[in-house]
Amino acid sequence: MTICPPQRLLEGYRRFKKERYPDEAERFANLDQGQAPATMVIACADSRVDPATIFSAAPGELFVVRNVAALVPPCQENAVYHGTSAALEFAVVQLEVTDIVVLGHGQCGGIAAALADAGNQPLGRFIKPWVDLLAPMRDAVVADGALITPEDRQGALELLGIQQSLTNLTTFPFVQSAIAAGALRLHGAWFFIADADLHWLDEMGEAFEPQNL
Repeated sequence: MTICPPQRLLEGYRRFKKERYPDEAERFANLDQGQAPATMVIACADSRVDPATIFSAAPGELFVVRNVAALVPPCQENAVYHGTSAALEFAVVQLEVTDIVVLGHGQCGGIAAALADAGNQPLGRFIKPWVDLLAPMRDAVVADGALITPEDRQGALELLGIQQSLTNLTTFPFVQSAIAAGALRLHGAWFFIADADLHWLDEMGEAFEPQNL
């Protein structure tokens, strides 16, 4: 059974082939021989937050893995299926990327799901165990009396989630080795959709600083 692709995708492909590809034909020809991106981006699957668009990256410049809430699980040797961990291992060991960026964002649905779980609201069968990676941070946010509004708690957990993912990255032995050798740096970033502002985690890993033009 043959299923035709959605018309909007076909139209988009045809625009790409007609308008963009001619300017980048040489790049694509070279990429046919392999990839050598310097940067890995771990981002949310949210359709509004595309790393290549945000960083104006050309094909072949970023190695991107996307999942719900841009989470990195801790290293689990006995895990059977772990797409994010597999992509991480490939990026660090095979591609030898020099930088990994964990890119969170505002109004993240995965973060909202983690907060909803604290109120025992029903979540999907696969979503709940995934966002449970944030349970300790979520519980701290919910218990913080200074975070009064839902927006306050959402924003706080979005940032804490990035920081926790960076911590989890360091539980992988191959990441530890690359960092110790001075071959790998870890970064945290947060993107606000409404005004396209990017905030970068400082070297101390404590504050997200706006990247002004």
